[in-house]
Amino acid sequence: MRVLIAILLMSCTSLFPSGVLVEEFLFADPPFDSCHASTLTETSRGLIVAYFAGSQEGNNDIAIYLSKQKENQWDEPEKVVGDLGAPTWNPVLFSMPSGEVLLFYKAGYDPTRWSGFLTRSHDSGCNWSVPEILPPGILGPIKNKPILLEDGTLLCGSSIQSYLIWGCSFERTQDGGRTWERSPPVCYQKLPEYPFYASGDTRNTDHPLGVIQPTLWTEDGRHITMLCRSRRVGYICKATSTDGGKTWTEAYPISLPNPNSGIDAVRMKDGRIALVYNDSKSERTPLNLALSSDGGESWEMVLVLEDDKGSFSYPAIIQTADGLLHMTYTWNRTNIKHVVVDPNKL
Repeated sequence: MRVLIAILLMSCTSLFPSGVLVEEFLFADPPFDSCHASTLTETSRGLIVAYFAGSQEGNNDIAIYLSKQKENQWDEPEKVVGDLGAPTWNPVLFSMPSGEVLLFYKAGYDPTRWSGFLTRSHDSGCNWSVPEILPPGILGPIKNKPILLEDGTLLCGSSIQSYLIWGCSFERTQDGGRTWERSPPVCYQKLPEYPFYASGDTRNTDHPLGVIQPTLWTEDGRHITMLCRSRRVGYICKATSTDGGKTWTEAYPISLPNPNSGIDAVRMKDGRIALVYNDSKSERTPLNLALSSDGGESWEMVLVLEDDKGSFSYPAIIQTADGLLHMTYTWNRTNIKHVVVDPNKL
């Protein structure tokens, strides 16, 4: 059944929008009812995707699963972390230059009680080390991939998510996750006069700590930009750093909407920024791809990935060595979808 679906999807490439090369589901008959929060990375043996899955988000049987791609086919889902007595959440994969693959994840009953964990693979995800619990107050990258700076620092976008307030924070490790430093939280700056706000829209006038799940890029290792999810603002928010992520400006809204849902971005080899986001203030549909040629100052929507009724959310995006963009995202909480795009055709 899995092979048949892949063949059908591949045979419909002539129907894809310009630039889309592959559109497929990771599995046809998953061994779970629900899945969410995918992450992907490229290894020497191909792509691997991780996600949390089980009966329902927040239940004790929610575990971290992995799917590996071989010869353009996806292996059956493999549970790599589970049976902790508490649900797991938001895995994040990252491939180090050495070939070591890092898998970060969280465990706990809700975001206010999460602990951060890290497990490692030296064979492209076939085997994993005994999980390491991160130091108190360190959660690792909260949803989106970290970035590796020129000095070897791995900069991770994290979040503070208490009952009343949310805020972005940034965690730094110079030894592959063995020791850590953490920056002060990034606040949301209350700027009600932005021209794209609808008349009378005052959602941004309270709860200044209301941003989480940053996605990062850098041009030179010192000037770093983050975009993040917002809770009551209704728009994606942005902040910048000029010292390698140690200190940041306050966050402020940009013109792209956000329905309190995850986003992800990547700086491509040609310098453009590719961003996957929900183009709505209230719904997790549609799911769009936008490009920026000026470092995130302005955006052009170039592709609609999903626009049906439903929930299409928590995207992840990377650019592989061949220059192609690979995206995964949650499809109605029942599957993970994988889309491949040639950015030169957008």
